Amino acid sequence: MLALLVQLVSGAIGGNIAGSLKKDWSLGTIWNSVVGILGGGLGAQLLGMLGIAVGNSGNLDVGSIVGSIAGGGVGGGVLLAIVALIKKAFAKK
Repeated sequence: MLALLVQLVSGAIGGNIAGSLKKDWSLGTIWNSVVGILGGGLGAQLLGMLGIAVGNSGNLDVGSIVGSIAGGGVGGGVLLAIVALIKKAFAKK
């Protein structure tokens, strides 16, 4: 449960970092956070399905926490990029 919470929070942070690094991807702080939270959760699930256990061992060791932070942050940033590109594609039409 704690690993999921860490992944969701780091997903929100990852979404906001991605939005601040690439200004044309930014959806605003609230939407960057919402998309990042979703991306953090989805990223952890995808890594788990690929056999890369990210914080699912139940232990609170450093590797588990770092894996949860990395998986959530990257998932949040990636999903924000995908949503921003889809939004940009629909805006052109």
